[in-house]
Amino acid sequence: MRLEGKTAIVSGGASGFGAGIVRKFAVEGARVMVADLNGNGAEAVAAEIGGVACKVDVSDGASVNAMAEAALTEFGQLDILVNNAGITHPKGNLEDVSEEDFDRVFQVNAKSVFLTAKALVPHFKAQKGGTILNMASTAGVSPRAQLNWYNASKGWMITATRTMAIELAPDGIRVNALNPVAGETPLLASFMGEDTPEMRAKFLSTIPLGRFSTPEDLGNAACFLCSDEASMITGVCMEVDGGRCI
Repeated sequence: MRLEGKTAIVSGGASGFGAGIVRKFAVEGARVMVADLNGNGAEAVAAEIGGVACKVDVSDGASVNAMAEAALTEFGQLDILVNNAGITHPKGNLEDVSEEDFDRVFQVNAKSVFLTAKALVPHFKAQKGGTILNMASTAGVSPRAQLNWYNASKGWMITATRTMAIELAPDGIRVNALNPVAGETPLLASFMGEDTPEMRAKFLSTIPLGRFSTPEDLGNAACFLCSDEASMITGVCMEVDGGRCI
């Protein structure tokens, strides 16, 4: 029960890594708001863990503010914010990515962190403590070709995590990130270009431990970084990647 008595928001919590984090947090005693653009999916996961669901577009300020208000009304206070929601663009040459896809990637992967910070950092400062966990990626550390602008958005996330950690430390707020390698999530096919046995074998050959990240892997790492066991850890971008970035 490492998170007993704590409250959390997990964006993108209806599927993939986000759902793994939600389930782990609940098992460890946290009360969790499952926030997702997929409202029905959020409701289903929230019902499973006895949490609260919230439909949110993390790229829209008004929607993020409504999510923050709903969480604070429901919980009374917030201890943990997990910025997990993310998307990618179709795999292809950097010059062929559409402006619309570029904008959407940065709105969801980068602007969302700005918006949740504006909405919830004042609350964390007022209570003199809180934990923010951002979902970055090995793509921001060791980029793969033809995912250029997605890679760049995750590199932005890593830098944002570190600068947030430095600025917010005096207020007792810790900020860390996770860098997963690709996993069995809705984005896997987009990362590989096509989901075939041959493409999976090629992708897995770059991961020393020989498997994809799982939602459980990310849930375990997130639980540690958001628990009091990690009270001296801030500004860390932890690879959960089976050794890919070595």
